[in-house]
Amino acid sequence: MGARVATASAPIGIFDSGVGGLTVYRAIAAALPHESLCYLGDTARVPYGNKSPETVTRYSLEIGAFLAERGIKALVVACNTSSAVALPALRARFGFPIIGVIEPGVEAALAVTTNRRIGVIATAATIASQAYAKTLKARAADARIVSRACPLFVPLVEEGWTDGAIVDAVIHRYLEPLRDEGIDTLILGCTHYPLLAAGIGALLGSAVQLVDSGTAAAGALRQILQQHGLFASPGAAPQHRLYVTDAASSFAQITSGILGQAVPAITTVTL
Repeated sequence: MGARVATASAPIGIFDSGVGGLTVYRAIAAALPHESLCYLGDTARVPYGNKSPETVTRYSLEIGAFLAERGIKALVVACNTSSAVALPALRARFGFPIIGVIEPGVEAALAVTTNRRIGVIATAATIASQAYAKTLKARAADARIVSRACPLFVPLVEEGWTDGAIVDAVIHRYLEPLRDEGIDTLILGCTHYPLLAAGIGALLGSAVQLVDSGTAAAGALRQILQQHGLFASPGAAPQHRLYVTDAASSFAQITSGILGQAVPAITTVTL
């Protein structure tokens, strides 16, 4: 697909497999309040973490094409699974700047760890790709990395279950072994996982720093926009658009809890 010339007033595209990427949307909206945002949650095909790399890449390219048609000036791949397996294909297809959440998350983790023992929790596909482990080792050869897939976290969040006895039991089952590994930093390697941060933090204790890779991506986006001269005018009136591929009503209910503000109109689309 040919690259179009981006303008500073164009929106920023963001996508995820479902509602989890709204944590990135929220962070970007706070860090860059003058920017227009265009978010797509692929709720019809969530979760991505149990699908093959080829399927995730195909889904990601379809979403990239949808957002490109809306004239975006940059793309944030909020989905960790897509960041792990589809970034090369996305960058080969589209001409606008594209950032994932893995490298920003790694940089943030290395900035706060003191003992170089870093935990990573993510979907099965992200863990299998070793994207976090390889990136961490490339940045810090002395780092000790403990990775664990937590596949039930995404469906829990998609159902709006972020606390309670069942959620606490699942968190305990997945993460109790990490307490014995001596980690001082844990990367929440899926954008759904920050919505479970209270329970995760309660289990691991205050000595373990939780790193939200989505929040780190918002900082990386700021740098990219600056490098390309694509900051929106401070006087701009930003427009926020939300798209889903299924179940707009349930998405709206969860969205209001995540954003804590009036939710923009949500449109259901077919890719």
